[in-house]
Amino acid sequence: MTDLDTAGGAVRELARAAWPEPGDAGRPPAVRGFVASPFPPLVVAVAGRCLRRRTGTGPAGPTAVVLVSAYADQATAAAIAGEVDDGRRVSPMYFFQSVPNSVLGHVATEWALTGPVVCLSPAGDPVGEGRAVAEGLFADGDAAEALVIVVEHDTDPAQPSGATALLLMPDHETTRPPTGGGQGG
Repeated sequence: MTDLDTAGGAVRELARAAWPEPGDAGRPPAVRGFVASPFPPLVVAVAGRCLRRRTGTGPAGPTAVVLVSAYADQATAAAIAGEVDDGRRVSPMYFFQSVPNSVLGHVATEWALTGPVVCLSPAGDPVGEGRAVAEGLFADGDAAEALVIVVEHDTDPAQPSGATALLLMPDHETTRPPTGGGQGG
């Protein structure tokens, strides 16, 4: 475990994972129900890898999920735009209203996570902004832990290049523990 100082106190890192890591070849496995994009498989793979490092195979409990991505899922947006431009009916398989929210719902369901789901586009340091959101959720009593997933892009916004996931909890000496039920304290 590592203590990480943030603007309002400290959080403790319980687990960390990335995609790719040594031994990873190519893209993560496809995720059923998501098409035309490397974004959902990347999110699911790095989230699962991080949670397994903390919990093994069981649920993680009252854990928030925070997705930080400057571009989100541009590949699905481009595929939908292509279908519309070509005058075709858009496939319902695209989950085009919000792939980022949908894939986080998939992760939360798969791992029985019961905390809030938050997606944000960072204005500055993605990891720092994800930690700040997690700390706010802890301070409000909305979660006991937070899975922060940062999706990285190199030069092509439509092709994410990797992801990092951090499982965080508050340092209870500087941050209030959750009160249960998300009512704050």
